[in-house]
This record gives sequence, structure tokens and C-alpha cells, in this order.
Amino acid sequence: MKDDRKTEIKVGLTVLIGILIFIWIFGWAKNFSLKSNEQIAKVRFNNVSGLEIGDPVTVNGLRKGYVKEMVVGTNYVMVDLSLDNDIKLKEDASFAVSMLDLMGGKKVEIFPGTSGRNYNYNKTAEGIFFADIPSAMSLFGSVQDDFVTVLKDVKISINSLNKYLTDEKLNSDVKQSMANLNLLTDKLNIMLAENRSDLKALTKNAVELTEKSNELLSTNKENINQLFTDLKSIVNKSDILLSDLNDLTKETKDQQNNIGKLLYDENMIKDLKQSLKQVNELTSLLIDQLKNDGINVDANIF
Repeated sequence: MKDDRKTEIKVGLTVLIGILIFIWIFGWAKNFSLKSNEQIAKVRFNNVSGLEIGDPVTVNGLRKGYVKEMVVGTNYVMVDLSLDNDIKLKEDASFAVSMLDLMGGKKVEIFPGTSGRNYNYNKTAEGIFFADIPSAMSLFGSVQDDFVTVLKDVKISINSLNKYLTDEKLNSDVKQSMANLNLLTDKLNIMLAENRSDLKALTKNAVELTEKSNELLSTNKENINQLFTDLKSIVNKSDILLSDLNDLTKETKDQQNNIGKLLYDENMIKDLKQSLKQVNELTSLLIDQLKNDGINVDANIF
């Protein structure tokens, strides 16, 4: 009896220990805890792409919580994140849904921030979604038709380019152009070799001419400066002369001098016209008398 009782006790203890180990493993896997050492951060995502309740929450890559609850809204998903109490988030902390592994698992990555103020857990943060391999494949599927069309166009362009490059006439023309270019280069080298001495002499003469010009300018620097000074003086005097002429013209038009009075006096012009008319009449009379009997003078002198 005692042995049977000991056996039952051992079996019971073994089963109890197994149950406790199972509960501990299950709680670790599902992030269950008997003590309340969590803090809840509410984050709104436009897309969670396969995120599930119980998925891990990492802070700078270190697991420090799990996804506790998710509620689907009209154009968003509200996610509650359970974080350990030792996590210190700042006001500029950011939240992102990213890929956990190549098998497609998801996690929420938290970047604590660097602000001087602590994070307010009463507010709802805006989260972002990092595109993963499935998202990239989905995007590729949406542009698959365009990609195929582009590949076809590239293939047609390559075929056309190959036909163009393999054209015998084009190859012949290119070879002929290269041969002509080589011939031109050879002739140019020969010309440079034959005229090397002339080119040196030309360069030397140019250098000498430059030196002499510099020497001439340096020697006659004072004379050149004086010449420019005289030219400047002449220009200034010409400006003064033109100004005086303009003043004289204006005074003449305004009849402010004798020339203007003579030129623009209406009475004087009228008398002058009358005198010219009388002279014409006298001249005509004298000419008629000369043609006939000569000049007759009938004068009464008082």
C-alpha cells in the first residue's frame, strides 16, 4: 500500500510539474503573465498586412512586448501594444509594422525617440507600414503587364539595333571612315613634322612680339596716360562747345540775340520781300529800255 501511494504521489507530482511547465510555455508563447507589469500604447495603422494578436513588439530590435488587441476601423486598424514597464518611450517615438522573418511573420518595431519629454500613453500614435516581400510581390503583380510590355519593347529595340550593327554597308562605311581618319591623322603628323621648325619660329616670333609690345607699353606708359588725359580733356571741351552751340541755337530760336531777331523778325522779312520785288521791277524796266531806245532818265530835282 505504501509503495502504491508513493507511486501515485510521484505520478501526481510529475503530472502537476508537466502542467505547470505547459502553462509556463503556453504563457510565454502567448505573452500571458500573472502580474500586471505592462503599459499599453495605442497605435493607429492604415495597413497591418497580416499582423496578429500575440505577435511580438520589439524596441530597437529587442523583444519588449506583444500585440494585445486589434480593432478594425473604417480606413484604419487600431492596435493596442502591451509593453514592459522598463521601456521608456519619448514624445517623438515612432511605430512601424515590419517583417519578422522570411516566412512572412510580422512584428511591431518601436523606435523610442530622442525627445526630452516622455511619451504620453493616453494619446493615439500614428504608425507606418514597412513594405515586405509579399507586398513587393503584390506590387510587382500589379505592374506585371506593363513590365512585360516594356520587355517586349526592349527586345524589339535590341533586335533593331542588332540589325543595324550587322548591316554590311554600315560596317563597310565605318571601316572606311576609320581608314580615312587614320590617313588624315598620318598626314597631320607628317605636316607637323615637316613644319616643326616653322611652328617653333612662329611661336618664338609671337613671344618676341608680345614681349616687345609689353616693353613698348611699359616704356610709353606716361605718354599713353597723358594721351588718354588729353583725349578726355578734348572730349570735355567738345561737350562744352556742343552745349554752347545748343544754347546759341536756343537763343536764336527764342530771338534773344541779333541773329535771331534778324532771322525771325516778320516785319523785316516783309520789308525784305518788298525790296526784292521793287528791285525785280526796276531791273525789268532797265532791261526793256536797253532793248529799245536806251535808258531814259526823267528826274525832277527839287
